[in-house]
Amino acid sequence: MAKDKCPECPKCLPGWLVQFGDLMSLLLTFFILLLSMAVMDKKKVEEYFDVMRKAMGFIDASTDVETQSEKYSTQNSNSQDDSVDSTDNAMEQAAEEVSDLVEQLNESNVEETEQIKLEKGKNEFTLDIPSTIIFEEGEYLLTNTNAKRFIAKIARVIRTMPQTYNIEVIGHTSASPYQDDKIPRDNWDISALRSIEVVKELIKNRIDPSVLKVSAYASYHPKSEKASDNRRVEMRFFSQDNQEELLSEENFFDRVE
Repeated sequence: MAKDKCPECPKCLPGWLVQFGDLMSLLLTFFILLLSMAVMDKKKVEEYFDVMRKAMGFIDASTDVETQSEKYSTQNSNSQDDSVDSTDNAMEQAAEEVSDLVEQLNESNVEETEQIKLEKGKNEFTLDIPSTIIFEEGEYLLTNTNAKRFIAKIARVIRTMPQTYNIEVIGHTSASPYQDDKIPRDNWDISALRSIEVVKELIKNRIDPSVLKVSAYASYHPKSEKASDNRRVEMRFFSQDNQEELLSEENFFDRVE
């Protein structure tokens, strides 16, 4: 009796495919273990995906492109307006506090030449301190008791401000020529040393040195024709946010082709 013919077996899979499947299974297990051991912050993950969605132009499928673009533009404009308003309000409040102190000091000074002036600008304000309170002609050391008392009061107001401001101390001299072989050699040295002297006095009154800046203009930024008016020190208060906006603007090298 003839034996039945053995049916042909189906063709087996290649050997490399089995090894590849084992490798993928091990990789999947490895990443599952990593995920189980990781600590995920849900809020940060949502923020990350939101930023990526905006950056890559992804929009919700439930809304059209025009509505979605208007939504994002409105959110961005509102956030920028809020930040600008808060900066302006803080600066205005700080200027009012310094203005109250200036009025008190001016009331105690009978002479008009000893009046301290407060000049307000965009996101900044400047104290104009006359020479009769700070320095006499040719002097750069802070020896005047009234000047030290005034700087101490200013420092006390600065420490109570709700926001930290940068302070630029600017030294000025009169147009009277000054020459010497030793330091100070000229009006540039005198104006710079005056600024440094005021900055050191502010540091003595517990003002953070990192917010202080020294500038010197010698006699090249005159205020009037009177020598006593030009021999002065200015204290300019400005916010850090305002300076960052100025730095982010297009500079000269960006315009050079």
